[in-house]
Amino acid sequence: MTEPQRYSVAQMEDIDPVRCPCGWARRAFASESDGSASFHIVEIETDSRTHWHARQTEIYHVLEGEGWIELDGARIPARPGTTVKIRPGCRHRAVGKLRIINVVVPAFDPGDEHFDDEAGSELARP
Repeated sequence: MTEPQRYSVAQMEDIDPVRCPCGWARRAFASESDGSASFHIVEIETDSRTHWHARQTEIYHVLEGEGWIELDGARIPARPGTTVKIRPGCRHRAVGKLRIINVVVPAFDPGDEHFDDEAGSELARP
């Protein structure tokens, strides 16, 4: 019996960017069957949209640019080297021309991306 492969490799520039609430994201490992984590490179746009997750924790690490990360209404200055852990239920968005790494645990699930202007979203929020 062959053992399953215990590692994954992604070449980020080969991953097509997808639209997300913050701008454009290249998402590695999001579709793997174990769902343990995903790794994203995100190009933040100034019109990013506040959202929250019921199950996912995100870690943002700023690579380039300056702006802020808004967390439950508080504005945290963001510049290269700033790292923020965002727990489930925290309303958040990044603002400014930023390039970030986003680590998502468990792996990104589009069904766990919520917006306050969605019908019933307040009822679902932890």
